[in-house]
Amino acid sequence: MNVAAHLPGIAPDPAESSPEMRRLFHQLNNQLGIILAHAELLEAKAADDGHRSRASQVVSSVLDAMGTTREIRRRSEAAGA
Repeated sequence: MNVAAHLPGIAPDPAESSPEMRRLFHQLNNQLGIILAHAELLEAKAADDGHRSRASQVVSSVLDAMGTTREIRRRSEAAGA
């Protein structure tokens, strides 16, 4: 199933393949993982509470984004089965 089919204003592409979607999810998770690693490093090395707090917010947001990515993948695979 094409995730774009559920987004307003975006027409589904019937030619889009499941392997392509898996590749995109994998790529997105890799990118989020890099952001997460950097945010955790900034959090660990923060010189003061303000910087540490902001880095913690980034870590939390990236973890939320990774969870959202997993849920989109789960729903798209379930709908395509």
